[in-house]
Amino acid sequence: MTERDKMQAGQWYCCLDPELDALRAQARRAVHAHNTCPPDSRSAMAPELQALFASTGADCFLEAPFHCAYGMNIHLGARVYFNAGCVVLDTAPVRIGDDTMFGPHVQIYCAQHAKDPSERAQGLEIGLPVTIGRNVWVGGGAILMPGITIGDNATIGAGSVVTKDVAANETVVGNPARPLP
Repeated sequence: MTERDKMQAGQWYCCLDPELDALRAQARRAVHAHNTCPPDSRSAMAPELQALFASTGADCFLEAPFHCAYGMNIHLGARVYFNAGCVVLDTAPVRIGDDTMFGPHVQIYCAQHAKDPSERAQGLEIGLPVTIGRNVWVGGGAILMPGITIGDNATIGAGSVVTKDVAANETVVGNPARPLP
């Protein structure tokens, strides 16, 4: 198996691989095209970025700047909105439901690095998917950790660090994020 195959299979892989380097470079070019488009001619998403994503629903809008690691693992439902400064490190599938909105500087992480220092130095990591339901609001500066699922209609408070799944219709806040009493 190639390192890309391992990454896509949810196995431990080496992120210091030439094929993965090339895919990240492709994503950087698409992100650059999106982020440097003149404001008067900016559309909802640069064509290069939309072509990179696995799927995009109708009427999605990504404010600039935006950053992603690969893009090929991002699935957007309809009317998804990302405010400025959002980051999606999509080493695994990131699925976002219809009508979900992200405040500024939200970060979604799929990569879990090896905890052993010698393995980490070798570039070993594993990608854990992040799934976000429909009509979710994620407040500015929130961080969504690898492997979590957020249910439909949930609210994530600004600055929260989500380390565990969030149930549908639940509001969580804090670090680590916990349900409101």
